Amino acid sequence: MTQSTNENHTGLSGLLNKICLSPLGLLGIVFLFFLPLVPPFNQDYMIRWLISGAIVAAAAISFDFSAGYLGIVNFGYAAFLGLGGYTSAILSNTLGISPFITIFFGALMAATLGVLTGIVSLRLRGMFAICFTWFIGIALMGLCMKWDWLTRGPLGLQCTPFFESNSSLPNYYLILAIMLLTYLALGLMIKSNYGLAFRAIGQNMEAAMTSGVHPTKYRVINFTLSCFFAGLIGGFYAHYYGILTPELMHTQKTVEVLVIAYIGGRLSLWGGIVAAFPFIFAMELLRSSLSDLPGINLIIYGVFLIAIMVYYPGGVAFFFKNLTSRKIRRKEMQQASIAQ
Repeated sequence: MTQSTNENHTGLSGLLNKICLSPLGLLGIVFLFFLPLVPPFNQDYMIRWLISGAIVAAAAISFDFSAGYLGIVNFGYAAFLGLGGYTSAILSNTLGISPFITIFFGALMAATLGVLTGIVSLRLRGMFAICFTWFIGIALMGLCMKWDWLTRGPLGLQCTPFFESNSSLPNYYLILAIMLLTYLALGLMIKSNYGLAFRAIGQNMEAAMTSGVHPTKYRVINFTLSCFFAGLIGGFYAHYYGILTPELMHTQKTVEVLVIAYIGGRLSLWGGIVAAFPFIFAMELLRSSLSDLPGINLIIYGVFLIAIMVYYPGGVAFFFKNLTSRKIRRKEMQQASIAQ
């Protein structure tokens, strides 16, 4: 009976592993699915906090796909979010197309700019590549501010909502689906030969080139996919909040995503999900209780980022990996002692 149970468990683990999940990860997904149905999380303001957490979690996955595996920190990441959001909103408003469709056009627009950015930045490395992506973000935010005939600038562009209902619950399940799609798609890419190439380029580009890896091809593919999902998330942001301003493209938004990605742990993807929800809840509680101290969240972001980078650079993902490896060692020691 025990052997049969172990075989079933191994079969389930193997099946989940093929789609980049684990039994614990599957349990976490089920937990997030039912969480807004359980008091006190079934209150509307709590569901809105959960939506904010899922938005940041999905963005952190997409961000880590480039920052973690290629070592290219896209400081203009928020601009790609905004580009996807503005494209989707403008198409939906002018052509009357459902936002469920236009968000994918927004994602394609962000991916197109990602291709161009990736090609132009191929000769750049390190700080130069980071500055280039930052300049792209500043330029896009400036265009959104000046092209008020198209974007309405700081007045804000009205966006068609996904659902006519006033409840936030349908929006939560939609962003949860987008978050899972982002994780599974990018996770499967990492498990493929492309993922091996990404790691090789991120660790040592010269060594990767001597091994036959073509950096141009893989850097453009990586950056394009990251920007595609950034645009998709930005499209959801636009139609969920119902209004867009150029502030979405501000570097501050990129820093928020960067902090969550680094707290979660680079080279993990799933670490951003684990870190995002409790961190966003903590930030929202601070904002509501310390409303007379504007900007306190930015100070906390900075403190957390410095602490993680100095004392625990592996983040949450590294903590869980250490915990798992310790359990495996204990089991091996117990089995060895039994065998003796």
